[in-house]
Amino acid sequence: MYTNATKFYIDGAWVAPSSSERLDVINPATEEVVTQIALGSEKDAELAIAAARKAFESWSQSTKQDRLDLLNSIIAVYKRRMGDLAAAVTAEMGAPATLAANAQVPSALGHLMTAAKVLENYEFTQARGTTTLVREPAGVCGLITPWNWPLNQIGCKVGPALAAGCTMVLKPSEVAPLNAVIFAEILDEAGVPAGVFNLVNGDGPTVGSVLSSHPDIDMVSFTGSTRAGIAVSKAAAETVKKVSLELGGKSANIVLPDADLAAAAQGAISACFLNTGQSCNAPTRLLVHADQHDELVALLKAEVDKVSTGDPASQSTVLGPLVSKIQFDRVQTLIQAGIDGGARVEAGGTGLPEGLDKGYFVQPTLFSGVTPEMQIAREEIFGPVLSVLRYTDEEEAIRIANDSEYGLSGAVQSQDPDHAFRVASRIRTGMVHLNGAGLDQSAPFGGYKKSGNGREWGELGFEEFTEVKAVMGTSA
Repeated sequence: MYTNATKFYIDGAWVAPSSSERLDVINPATEEVVTQIALGSEKDAELAIAAARKAFESWSQSTKQDRLDLLNSIIAVYKRRMGDLAAAVTAEMGAPATLAANAQVPSALGHLMTAAKVLENYEFTQARGTTTLVREPAGVCGLITPWNWPLNQIGCKVGPALAAGCTMVLKPSEVAPLNAVIFAEILDEAGVPAGVFNLVNGDGPTVGSVLSSHPDIDMVSFTGSTRAGIAVSKAAAETVKKVSLELGGKSANIVLPDADLAAAAQGAISACFLNTGQSCNAPTRLLVHADQHDELVALLKAEVDKVSTGDPASQSTVLGPLVSKIQFDRVQTLIQAGIDGGARVEAGGTGLPEGLDKGYFVQPTLFSGVTPEMQIAREEIFGPVLSVLRYTDEEEAIRIANDSEYGLSGAVQSQDPDHAFRVASRIRTGMVHLNGAGLDQSAPFGGYKKSGNGREWGELGFEEFTEVKAVMGTSA
């Protein structure tokens, strides 16, 4: 199934890497090796960049119909390989089988379809009096994607980049790279022109640094930690390239006093624990009025008790393992920090869940008595850990929600939609969900402050992969 795992896709062909360095891909549920991938070198990255640079001359001049035909071909092949993609995502990052099949894999398909829809209706030229504004491809793009929603992030970058007329080099996370190998096979079968799409596996300090700093890369689109995003920005600064960052988050979920508490509890656990809590936009801080704190905590505990943790291959599993030993250790450390900081463990805690003796599984954990200055209220945990904070009035709730270095997402619960919207308008984040509303793949995804810059998804995500030219002196 992973016959190309130790190769790279460069200039329309699967090629051998320049070095023999390999990396084990670990199944986080069993701690066993799934397979190995090749780790790319600076030379591999430069070969891929050169291929993309050469292909840009023709692909940037391709017609809208050329690009639509390619996207539709990719979509057709992708649909045939969805089973393989789901199996890979479960094996390499531990996503429960139902989540892999119903969310992880379809998310990229949705972005490809959205890119095609945007392209079909997009006007690349717009008259402004005697000036014509022209949207042109941004150029050769370095795409660096994470392990937590790997196909989602590949799809929401590759789809609009192809639609805009860009060429690209993709470096997926080396922790969960197998889905990207299959994705490259899909593009190859779909007939992507040589050099338009290239795949090089590798780590951030090597391949990622080359993509960020190379003068022949015109744009870097990065999704990952804020720490790594800062490093990408610094590396890109020397060549003044375009940089789009989607980084960390510490989203607040404000439960207003008139909310349906039972529905709020159910939604809070579902949203926070989705993907075993490994989502940058997860609402990990739940803010509740002091008078309703105890009632809501009791409802939350009952919801946590319903969460099944275990074998990701089981159809009943809600929480699989965390992706790696490094991630497991980090989450254990932060749970202990919450305990040491004075928060009360209402459910879960440190250590493996009962009945499990291997794998990077964590207990779904609920903290109450959390205050804004605590470490667990400020740092992104990236695990199934929910912190409940009290507020005394609406103004305090808004202040607590905004008291974060992040600004990616948020949520408001209220039975009065207008009231919820007014509160949402004061939360300094790129997205806000009202009363459990889900994500909209045509809406922009991105954040404020240390959650990044730029936007992905939909038309605004498409425009990230373009530059604007003003041609003056045209007819009015």
